[in-house]
Amino acid sequence: MSVKPPESNPRDDPMPRADTRGIGRSRAQNPFNAPDNIHSDHSTSAPSHDDKKSSSLITVLIAVGANLIIAIAKTVAAFMTGSASMIAESAHSWADAGNGTLLIVAEKKSVKPADKSHPLGYGKESYVWSMIAAFGVFMAGSVVSIYTGITEWNAVETETNYTIGFIILAVAFVLEGFSLTQAYLQSKKHGEAINVSAIGYVMDTSNPTLRGVFFEDLAAVIGLVVAAAAMAMHAYTGEPFWDALGSIIVGILLAVVAVFLISRNRDFLVGYRVSEKMHDYILSELIKHPDIDSVSYLHLEWVGPKKIFMVAAVDIAGNQHEQEIAHKFESIENQFRSQALFQEAILTLSVPNAEILRLPDNEHL
Repeated sequence: MSVKPPESNPRDDPMPRADTRGIGRSRAQNPFNAPDNIHSDHSTSAPSHDDKKSSSLITVLIAVGANLIIAIAKTVAAFMTGSASMIAESAHSWADAGNGTLLIVAEKKSVKPADKSHPLGYGKESYVWSMIAAFGVFMAGSVVSIYTGITEWNAVETETNYTIGFIILAVAFVLEGFSLTQAYLQSKKHGEAINVSAIGYVMDTSNPTLRGVFFEDLAAVIGLVVAAAAMAMHAYTGEPFWDALGSIIVGILLAVVAVFLISRNRDFLVGYRVSEKMHDYILSELIKHPDIDSVSYLHLEWVGPKKIFMVAAVDIAGNQHEQEIAHKFESIENQFRSQALFQEAILTLSVPNAEILRLPDNEHL
């Protein structure tokens, strides 16, 4: 392609929006409306962006409500039984409730529209608040649980009726299980749309709210089983160290979940690129565009939950005037911006003799 100098009377009106073979397809057929990031599959009709945000918020609200009820019940049982495992579990549930509250804040703040001070929007707010939740609340619960276990390790055996403790743990298991099921079904629904498992989706999703709730609930269910087993061994053997051991295991479990969530939020905060499959799919859409000859550079980065920032260097088809190229760039950029998945799209001209990006030979997008 060569660039012609502008004529003396350049056209001032924007060019009509170009039809495309990928970007211009209907929303129902467009994989850019798929639930998320990691593996694009263009054979699905996914829920709308508003529906996805709403379902994530509902998932968090269910988790927070369940955790508040459970935390109160566990605290009462901890005072009645003096069980170290029950104290750890009550700390766990209060931590979960606090975590969920911060995730609601993250969900609300991340959807603020872009402005002059934040041209790429406020999507990364969700990772900031999710990291605060994981670091502050989860780690606090972990410290309390481990400390309780250590201090109670050599405690003197006392007569304790664990019946109320087992009843509350059973009720908590049902409530936590319901919350976990809600998070799992949401993950499974979105994962099926892009041909990945529910666990695979929640591990790599750009949505920290769903990931936080899922692993919070998973840790809660595992922690309940550990606490029940520790209390049962204490009651059976009369040795209080079993109860203390359960408290320490719950604390370690919380620490592992916290470290994982902190790591994932850090990844997205410092700039996390999309998966290879998503990269190749978007590259294919650019290559197939009738106004684009080739692509020499493509940067795709997550700037919020289900929000991509794209920068591409392309060669425009034909011999074009500079102003015509500017109009075409604006048209193509707006076609990407109109998709819910793209926060911003910027095109620039490829440098002369730049190496052209090509799709893998086995790519069938």
